[in-house]
Amino acid sequence: MIALALSLVTGNVATDAPHASPHSTIEEVMLSPLYRQAFVCSQHPQGQLKYKGDALGQDCMIIGGIDERNEASGGYPRLFRNDGTHNEDWFGWGAELLAPFDGTVKKVSINPVVNAPGTLGKPPASIIVFEDREGTDVLYAHVQDVKVKAGDHVAAGQVVARVGNNGMARAPHTHIGAWHGETPLQIRWDLRAMGKLVSG
Repeated sequence: MIALALSLVTGNVATDAPHASPHSTIEEVMLSPLYRQAFVCSQHPQGQLKYKGDALGQDCMIIGGIDERNEASGGYPRLFRNDGTHNEDWFGWGAELLAPFDGTVKKVSINPVVNAPGTLGKPPASIIVFEDREGTDVLYAHVQDVKVKAGDHVAAGQVVARVGNNGMARAPHTHIGAWHGETPLQIRWDLRAMGKLVSG
């Protein structure tokens, strides 16, 4: 099982409040890897999205395209095969999603509509919300084939769902947000646990 190093940075709390100093420390949380495969994330900067679960969140996608068994054969990192117009073209489509820490499933909500790549779907997204024993919440959005329900206990690295494309999404990916109380948290990935996944 992948251990989670949960780390909240102490100091001034950065919020979206107008009185917050631009030099205030943003609290952060370290989470177990989202996927077993290599992935990239775009990050939502402070102030871009204000809602709990969106603020300071990330949109993550699995990358592929390189034949690691034969690096001489070439290839370069990319997000999809062919022209990307089908969900199955995307390297992340249907990939296993792993629990962010040891904790409890707080909420599951399902939207059964599947979007076509390139077309923005309508809310809500299918989601899972997790909570750890310190009260930190983590949300996964645009999930499918959810394998847990509210009240279930999960362990870091446990398979909880698969990557989907639903809600306000244009392609298969996972939105992840984290917060503690009313404070959004910047997400960092446990690179030691990630290294074990990649090398294992």
